[in-house]
Amino acid sequence: MNHASRMQNPHGFTMIELLLVLVIIGILAALVVPKFTGRMEKAKIRATEAQLANFKTAITAFEIESGRFPRTDEGLDSLVEKPNDIDEWSQQMEYIPKDPWGSKFVYVCPGRHNSSGYDLSSLGPDKQSDTADDIHHIPLQKE
Repeated sequence: MNHASRMQNPHGFTMIELLLVLVIIGILAALVVPKFTGRMEKAKIRATEAQLANFKTAITAFEIESGRFPRTDEGLDSLVEKPNDIDEWSQQMEYIPKDPWGSKFVYVCPGRHNSSGYDLSSLGPDKQSDTADDIHHIPLQKE
């Protein structure tokens, strides 16, 4: 059946159209359901933890390729833009997202908690450093 005859006599939805509707419903449900059930903050925390895991993967790939972790002054931007002193480098991320509360993620290397690696965290809902609601990802210490 060619395109013109399908347009004149449609018999239903295509698989792509159905999948697109399902994706839209899923996105809306992911945004609306937590808000109505009073779990929006927990959803934001889970999203932050997932983003921290994504950063861990990108930072590990950076380290494998370049032989070191990004320095504090280079920060997470080194996952998007090549630092000047590195020969072997691949872009690890398209962009550096902010956390669900609109703050930048905090990256320190060497870390205060992990002196042979890095510390990575979100300031959490209060957007204040070193408070109880901060969300941390502390990788294992290097031997």
